[in-house]
Parts: sequence; C-alpha cells; structure tokens
Amino acid sequence: MTPSLLWASPLPPIASGVSDHAVELLAELVGRAPVRVVSPPGWQSPDDLPAVIRERLVPTSTDPEPGEIAVVHLGNNPHHVWLLERLGRWPGAVVVLHDLVVHHLLVEATLAVGDVAGFEAAVVRAHPGGGPAIAAARRVGLSGRRDPFLFPARRILPTHLRGAIVHSAWAAAAVRADLPDLPVAHVRLAVAGPDEDVSGATERDALGLPLDDVVLMHLGFLTPQKGLDVVLSALAAAVVTGVSARLVVVGVEESDTRIRAAVDACGLGTRVTATGWLPTDAMRRAPAAADLGVVIRTPSAGETSAAAARFLACGTPVAVGGRRQFLELPPEVAPRLTPGPAAAADLAREVTRVARSRGSAAESARRGAARDAWATLHRPDRAAEDLLATLAEWA
Repeated sequence: MTPSLLWASPLPPIASGVSDHAVELLAELVGRAPVRVVSPPGWQSPDDLPAVIRERLVPTSTDPEPGEIAVVHLGNNPHHVWLLERLGRWPGAVVVLHDLVVHHLLVEATLAVGDVAGFEAAVVRAHPGGGPAIAAARRVGLSGRRDPFLFPARRILPTHLRGAIVHSAWAAAAVRADLPDLPVAHVRLAVAGPDEDVSGATERDALGLPLDDVVLMHLGFLTPQKGLDVVLSALAAAVVTGVSARLVVVGVEESDTRIRAAVDACGLGTRVTATGWLPTDAMRRAPAAADLGVVIRTPSAGETSAAAARFLACGTPVAVGGRRQFLELPPEVAPRLTPGPAAAADLAREVTRVARSRGSAAESARRGAARDAWATLHRPDRAAEDLLATLAEWA
C-alpha cells in the first residue's frame, strides 16, 4: 500500500541544496503518492514553484495526520533548524540525512541562540567520551575547524524515529554504526537532468567559451574546503605543459574577491571566469559545456554531491575526491583524486588526458557512460520509487 506523506524541507528560493532536491523529487512523488508539503517558516512561494507542489502546500504549523508519514530533511545550515525541532515532536517521522555531520546544525539550534546548556547536554549525549571536552572548550570560546567532523553528533537524533534515509552506502554504514537500533535505507539522490539532449558547442556559445579550449568546470562556491588551491594549481600546471585549458565557475559572481585574488596569484589571468547564478534550466545544461567537472570536499560531511550528479546528467565526466561516498561513483566517469597534496597533480594529469582524447571515439563513449551512470544512480523517477518502497516497508 502506498503511504501518505507529509514532506518537510527547505524550498526554493531558500539557499540550500536541499531546496533543489525537494522540487526535483516532489515532481515525481506527487504522481505516485498522496503528499502534503509543509511551508517553511517565513517562506513565500515563488512564482516559478511548480503548480503540482504549490497545490499541496500546507501551513508551517501542520502536524502529521494519523497514518501519514512525516519525511523530514536535515542539512547542516540554519535553514534546517526548524526541521530538527519537528523531528523532536513528531514520533514515527523519517529523517532524510543530506549531511552525515549534524554538529553544525546543533550549533545553530543552540549556541547561535544563546542556549549553551542545550549544546553541552546534546554534545555530551552524542559523544560521551570527547563531548565534555568539546563543551568545556566552547565554554571558553575555543573551537577547531575539524571539531564537527570529528564529533558529528548523529546521536542527537530522537530515538522515536521510524527510520533514516541516506544517499550512499558509506553513509548508511556510518549511521548504523552510531545508531544501531535505527532502521536505515540507502535511497539514491534525486537530481534532474536537462529537459532535452544538450549540445556542448551550444552551451559553450551561451557561456562565451571558446570551442578549442579544454574547459574545467566547478558548480557553486569554490572555497578552500571545496579545493580552491587544488583546482587552481592543477590548471596552472596543465597550462605550463602546453594545454590550452580554462576554468569556469558556475553560480559564482566574477567579482568574488577571494577567487580572483587566488587566480591572480597563480598567474592564470583570463583563464578563470565565473558565470554568476544561472536560471534553473541553464544551470542544468551548463555542465555540458565542460570537458571535465571537478568536485572536491575536504573535510567532507558525507553528503552525496548533487554537483557531481549534474555533470554526469549532461554526459560530462567529473573528477572527485577519492574517499568515502565519492568512491561509489563509476571510476571510468568519475576519476579519483588522491586525498592530500597529490590531488593537484592527479587533476593536472586528468586535464592533460582529456585534452589528448578530445574528439575521439573514446571521449564519445566516456560521455555516454557518464549519462548512463546518472540514469542508473540519480534519476528522480527511480529515486521516488525507491523512497516509496522503503516507506511502505517501514509503514
């Protein structure tokens, strides 16, 4: 029997990757199951929200009805604090963990609003061994950049949950290790592809990119944690060896001072450009303009990368950090970058390899394999069916 769902998550235009995921998966769910969608606090529906979702919106104060399964999505930014509160008062809810590190969200829900005691009690409950030291350090204003990753605080989740949904086998194993009594299911991350077949040449023209250059692309903010130094070092090394290559950062403004300063320091000048934020359809097509995408996250919160999936959906191979959930992508379309100092050299070699194979049958086959990987791992219709099958089993 198909379960009825009460869906709770950020929604566009809220600045969370979960917002995009919500729209893309809900578009498939609403035709397969009864769904109500909770309006986030203070949110107003945008004009371009699909009608099939707008028709199912209910007020923020809505609670699950008898027999209805609440599906609550958690990320690690402030836009998910209200969802953590809902989990606490909705027995039998299912949590979708988009990030395996809950520590950042705990901080936003407690310390950010002055609830020191709440933070200390939660972090000690989640980590009886090291939690007291973390609490004591925070009390005197000390924290380390890697504290959340060493103390992910997954055990703060309520014990009355029906189950947890994650997007990788690695994530499932990590949650089971921390919460052995909680049912856990691996459901693929839903990422919509372009509405139609895309042409790399057409997308390059739309972005003002030369046809002959090897184009390396990054989607979204390119921060130190997302490999800014690795990507720029690799590009510089490839250019020095004679490869006519460039980097395009999609979704970031050209005026981003941090990126521009790093580019100038590497002597890359006009070989790095930024597109700014693109409309949804253009954002889905843009990866087709690249010869190679790149997704690096160090440290990683264990999140499955929607950016990597968007490259594959356009038939574009994507170089990824070689650890944890990234290792579940097919290596022929997702070459691994050795974690640590060797990553830049690995990426430079991959850019050079791509340059040598441009226009070949091997390149064409690789692009086809990338598209097939997306269809197997990330198509929203398949994700919707997997999610409903899991919820029906748990119901």
